[in-house]
Amino acid sequence: MSYERTGRLGGPPTVELPRHSVSVTAVVLHSDGRVLAIQREDDGRWVPPGGVVELDETPDHAGIREVLEETGIQIEPDVLTGVYKNMVLGVVSLTYQCHPISGEPRPSDEALQSAWLTLDEVKDRMPEARAIRVFDALRSDSPFVRVHDGSRLL
Repeated sequence: MSYERTGRLGGPPTVELPRHSVSVTAVVLHSDGRVLAIQREDDGRWVPPGGVVELDETPDHAGIREVLEETGIQIEPDVLTGVYKNMVLGVVSLTYQCHPISGEPRPSDEALQSAWLTLDEVKDRMPEARAIRVFDALRSDSPFVRVHDGSRLL
């Protein structure tokens, strides 16, 4: 596979590297065993909170920011539990197990609802590609590397 392209203004070819988007997913575990989730505003799906890592921030800080923006919950990341790539969109998501520090779940511009879900609710409501991140975060043999199509594992 070649990544060459014509240079700017007709100059010599330059190397074009593959482009990926990097995001973060926060699996926030409540002391009672429930998991923080949002119902996305754009497609209505239930997922763990998270989003794009901005160029000027670290992945763990992106997780803290995204969870606060989407749910009103202040968190602390504990450990990286997996790396998940959407093969259709080229999005690589770093998933962290986290614990809550303060706040109560609330809706936001990006979330119709945010709530603490039981593991049975996670299994029933979340697409497989998102639920697996929650269940992987509960295991002691992480981190995991998995690929998916946006809904299903490949």
